[in-house]
Amino acid sequence: MPSRTADAVVIGAGVIGASIAYHLTHLGIRPLVVEEHDPAAGSSGACDGLVFLQSKKPGLHLKLALESRARFDALREILGTGIEFRPTGGMCLVETEAELAAVRRFVAEQRATGLDVELLDGGEARRREPELSDRVIAATYSPADAQVNPYGLTFAFLRAARAGGAQVLTGRPAVGIRVDRGRVEAVQLADGVVPTPVVINAAGARAAEVGRWVGLEIPITPRRGQILVTAAVPPLIRHCLISAQYVAAKFDPEIARRGMGFSVEQTDNGNLLIGSTREFVGFDRRTTLEGLRTIAARIAPVIPALKRVPVIRAFGGLRPYTPDGLPILGPVAGVEGFVMAAGHEGDGIALSAVTGALVADWVTTGRTQFPLGAFRLERFQAGAA
Repeated sequence: MPSRTADAVVIGAGVIGASIAYHLTHLGIRPLVVEEHDPAAGSSGACDGLVFLQSKKPGLHLKLALESRARFDALREILGTGIEFRPTGGMCLVETEAELAAVRRFVAEQRATGLDVELLDGGEARRREPELSDRVIAATYSPADAQVNPYGLTFAFLRAARAGGAQVLTGRPAVGIRVDRGRVEAVQLADGVVPTPVVINAAGARAAEVGRWVGLEIPITPRRGQILVTAAVPPLIRHCLISAQYVAAKFDPEIARRGMGFSVEQTDNGNLLIGSTREFVGFDRRTTLEGLRTIAARIAPVIPALKRVPVIRAFGGLRPYTPDGLPILGPVAGVEGFVMAAGHEGDGIALSAVTGALVADWVTTGRTQFPLGAFRLERFQAGAA
């Protein structure tokens, strides 16, 4: 059994919960992290490792990502090289005139928010990434984009949290939360009760279930993403890459209906991760032949050299989706001591550093340097602005 009480209980040992635990210990809080399975067994262990800023909505979403990215250089020194953080820079690949028109507006707004990003013509894009085909008519480039090993990052956060006094319980699911007169009182585990004044919901795709334990309806649903993994090969791409379709669809919904975007990164070991589908299939994490074929057919015309690289495996993971594409962060009205840190969808790795810091600040001081108003759960309530 864990200790009789905990300063705070973090539900979920993915990258978000691990980051929160690490940052809490630096502020003098000794949290208990409870995880039903193993660390990184959910979204954090079934995703790519992009710390990609160009895909974020201009405004508060991008500002949050910029703040998170600024912390990764220090984290590399603190957490060690095992997180495999590499500031490779990133490119958004444009394939149609409709995408290009949308991307021009997107770049202008991203620059206004503070991102260092430029628009390249097709020739310059191929000079920087020689394996790109003529299908790419333009690309954006930002030196701020980077990549990291999701497993390495999650486990490094947890090691540092343990060194600071955190307890981490795996295979010990939380099954309920006790609330007395509107205040969190304890967390119910399958084999006991842990009194605590603070519970942090970092349960990822299952965050809605945790919310129901305290009478909250949290609009987080699982969205499956399937990813291909190739054999290790010598360096094939120089940057982390995504399809401009991802960002263009935010300006033109018709673009989103025309097909699937893609992302590509090459790991330190030489394997390429290629994704990803976006499917609402409940909690089904299985891969499908249709999904994997769609990914392969989408990326092959853009990087023809990939046709010669064998795929060695594939996996599917569940992303915690919210209706507006933003995470749900901070305290919730009506349940004192209950704090949200979920709904990052495909941004959990990129936003993990800042999410951990902000939640830890709120728990210890009731304040955050970065405003959380736009990320609160209450934005989904009827009548909210």
